[in-house]
Amino acid sequence: MSYRFAPLLLCLAAVPLHAAEPARPNVLVILTDDQGHGDLGRHGNPKIRTPNLDRLADQSVDLKTFYVCPVCSPTRSSLLTGRYNYRTGVVDTFLGRSMMRPDEVTLAEMLRAGGYRTAIFGKWHLGDNYPLRPQEHGFDEVLVHRGGGIGQPSDPPGGNHYQDPWLLHNGKPVHANGYCSDVFADAARAFIAAPSDKPFFVWLAFNCPHTPLEVPQGYLAQYQGMNLAHSEFPSPGHPLPGKADQETTARVYAMLTNIDDNVGRLLKTLDEKKLADNTIVLYLSDNGPQQVRYNSGFLDRKGSVHEGGIRVPCYVRWPAQLKAGRVVDTPAAHIDVAPTLLEACRVAKPEKVRFDGRSLLPLLRGDKVGWPERTLYFQWHRGDEPERYRAFAARGPRWKLVQPQGAGGGKLPSPLSFELFDLTADPLERKDVAADHPDVVERMRKDYDRWFDDVTARGFAPPRISLGAPQEDPTELTRQDWRGPQASWAPTGLGYWEVQVTRTGGYRVTLRFAATTGPAKVRFSLGGVTHEAEAKKGASEMVFDNVQLAEGPGRLEASVERDGKAVGVQYVEVLRGGR
Repeated sequence: MSYRFAPLLLCLAAVPLHAAEPARPNVLVILTDDQGHGDLGRHGNPKIRTPNLDRLADQSVDLKTFYVCPVCSPTRSSLLTGRYNYRTGVVDTFLGRSMMRPDEVTLAEMLRAGGYRTAIFGKWHLGDNYPLRPQEHGFDEVLVHRGGGIGQPSDPPGGNHYQDPWLLHNGKPVHANGYCSDVFADAARAFIAAPSDKPFFVWLAFNCPHTPLEVPQGYLAQYQGMNLAHSEFPSPGHPLPGKADQETTARVYAMLTNIDDNVGRLLKTLDEKKLADNTIVLYLSDNGPQQVRYNSGFLDRKGSVHEGGIRVPCYVRWPAQLKAGRVVDTPAAHIDVAPTLLEACRVAKPEKVRFDGRSLLPLLRGDKVGWPERTLYFQWHRGDEPERYRAFAARGPRWKLVQPQGAGGGKLPSPLSFELFDLTADPLERKDVAADHPDVVERMRKDYDRWFDDVTARGFAPPRISLGAPQEDPTELTRQDWRGPQASWAPTGLGYWEVQVTRTGGYRVTLRFAATTGPAKVRFSLGGVTHEAEAKKGASEMVFDNVQLAEGPGRLEASVERDGKAVGVQYVEVLRGGR
């Protein structure tokens, strides 16, 4: 199936819902993937070409000290809910740990209930199947890739390229024409320009510059002739380790220049439709850079709770309400975005929703208001559940307590030591002063303990993927959301899926796997039902018809066994009725 986007529609600007009051603002959130603090000309990078983003920054309020999680799924759940990611059930980025609970209420749901038309383009990364998809979380228009990125095991077969990618449009597979960032931005422009008497909320989440670093040659050529050695960049703080991988840096910068061009086209569309004055444009990244490159002198990068992993660019432009060029030094974070946008859009928070963040609107406007001191918390490590003290940071108005070890797993050292930084005097974390201030360390450690107890109180039973629901039938399961001690993305991985059969009856189950190198046994089991069949050499698919499944929860397992060694399949498709 081929999918082509229609030309932009000519329309008038959205009209106010109530003539007696100012029109509520439109909202455009632009979220990049793995863009570091130093990946902007505005931030002192002498090589990267980001003229549109630099201009946007000049026209915006700069949230100068803005924080997110060290990796993407946790950041996205907090941005969309105003809550710490552990409350939402999101603890990691893959193996079933990035599935946001279906009872979480997102910004899209709240704005849609308040009269907004809503859309997401690009990366969701909070669950690929019903009831976890963006359309179940408040988005009217959905054009996304699956999993954590194009080029991962969640891709549809043959859909693992940034050029002409296979995507999901409102739940249906579509074959897009063009480079992924261009496709997402063009879809956002079309949605913005479509005639409507409602304001819009657009969540444009580029999957770039995340790996694989595929980019059109025309953009890459701009950087391949440059000297991108570490010595070519400012060194205000921590030196960059090792020798520069200049090809990798060139590809990242090329991907960001492509995003810059798309942001320029988006801003031009707002201008042409006379929407710019009353549209909030919020631009930020989901975490620090994945690869070693200029990062404003900060310590570490993606995956770390040091500044280089969690401090990102964040600009807010709203010409009708906010003064361009204002700088906000007060520490702010992902949990503040939802309450800020709700207040700006004059949409009430549902009573049952509990935010961890607070509205930044008074700070953005420069109002003289009291701003109570608070501590912001960040933690990430591999694993099914959070572990106390493993790879966390507590960031107060002055002090930052850090225990950076253990993000990738393994045993933590004993006794455990903590780092302490005075960010007022030392914003680049160059001097650990924990030994000089043991009282501060102990106070912040106890505060962290209370926070950890609070945000983990619900536990981390994984959300279940529905089978046989009319909202998604067939259901295709991938290695993105399987679980278990042997689950992985490696060819030898062996996992399972926690599912909920919605209706008793017959189902057609199709297993897809790497072509067998000899005769093999293919097995499927769920809820006490097991089916086996022999596969011939070279087989890559097995179909079990009229599998009788009973309504209720269960664990779905599917494997291919040869010479006594079982490995997991790549895809499982479950279709109710076996049609």
